[in-house]
Amino acid sequence: MPLSTDSRFAKPDDAFRLIVEAHRGLDDEQSTAFDAALVLILANHIGDIEVLREAVKLGKRRILADVSRCE
Repeated sequence: MPLSTDSRFAKPDDAFRLIVEAHRGLDDEQSTAFDAALVLILANHIGDIEVLREAVKLGKRRILADVSRCE
């Protein structure tokens, strides 16, 4: 199964809002721990190491690109 980067949500804004709202009331440490737990839960749900590998590479590339734009 190849990595899909197209939105699969009928209402993508609702999905984004759900994740943002899940952080409400959490301090920075709890928020980071929540993100890590969510990533691991969803990675397990995917269950495909090649898809996960591709997603990790894409996520890292996007973060590094954002950092270089801020400099």
